[in-house]
Amino acid sequence: MKRDGRSFDHRTLETIRLMAVERVRDGETAAAVIKSYGFNRTTIYKWIAAAAKPGVGLKALLSSPATGRPRTLSSRQEQQVFRWINGRDPRQYGLDFGLWTRSLVASLIERQFDIRLGVTAVGELLAKLGLTPQKPLQRAYQRDPEAIERWQRETFPAIAREAKASGGEVYFWDESGFRADTVHGKTWGLKGQTPVVERPGQRQSISAASAVNSKGAFWYCTYQGGLTAELFVELLRRMMGHRTKPVHLVVDGLPAHKTMLVKAYVASTNGLLTLHFLPGYAPELNPDELVWSHMKRTGVARAPLRKGETLQDKIETQLADIKKTPRLIRSFFRMPTVAYITDW
Repeated sequence: MKRDGRSFDHRTLETIRLMAVERVRDGETAAAVIKSYGFNRTTIYKWIAAAAKPGVGLKALLSSPATGRPRTLSSRQEQQVFRWINGRDPRQYGLDFGLWTRSLVASLIERQFDIRLGVTAVGELLAKLGLTPQKPLQRAYQRDPEAIERWQRETFPAIAREAKASGGEVYFWDESGFRADTVHGKTWGLKGQTPVVERPGQRQSISAASAVNSKGAFWYCTYQGGLTAELFVELLRRMMGHRTKPVHLVVDGLPAHKTMLVKAYVASTNGLLTLHFLPGYAPELNPDELVWSHMKRTGVARAPLRKGETLQDKIETQLADIKKTPRLIRSFFRMPTVAYITDW
């Protein structure tokens, strides 16, 4: 194996050079010494020759100071820049734009440290700090962080304890819609010439609902159109089917989930079904959302329908495949935003 010395820092290379030459002077062969370090066999002869120069000796193997301009920011200042950016919004510092750019970072550095950096230097600094440009997730400003934290720390643990005491199960429910003429993701093509993806000319759409639990259980169905209270009750009837264990079903705050018709049906089950509502504008708390994310990332949205194929058949086939893969469902419950579920 050959090592590229450029991957080592100067201090490490200096130590290797000194040790290698000392070993040769102690009687080892140059070929054996350099082989033990994984460097090219000719490298050590340059070191030996440099150390043999009169009046220089081993000093010739010492690292020389790096050239170039000195660092503009101290290590402490660099870490402060990292703390400014990581997980924070530029508007928190009185800046006008909600997304970080190199120009904004340069403006903040100049304002706080009275040091002026160009955008190229700022880009190099951000890369050094492990920060990269990314498409941000969008969250509604109506979110209530306190309600979300209360759900994770108090509400859901209470639901889990109640389900366990009654011998029941906790499921998470969600719905989604699909269209045959939607294409997600990107493909490669010649710069300036947008690639074309063939898709069905006839518009097809289908809706689906599913429920998942942390043990890998998965229930699903498809339907046409939007969800109404009447349809929601019908879907709940299908899901409950021949169940004998109590079901604690966690749903979002969709109006169709909260009507009197739905409440009447839940009451008619005599405790076999209980609904619980997630905090508003917090879809990341629902692992069933990841079912639809997985489908749209890997399914029909990535592979347009073939001639004679229907959207409903394709969606139901993919849902059936998910049902056969409990480990996939369980993996959704290990995602960071829903990890609180598996503690109970």
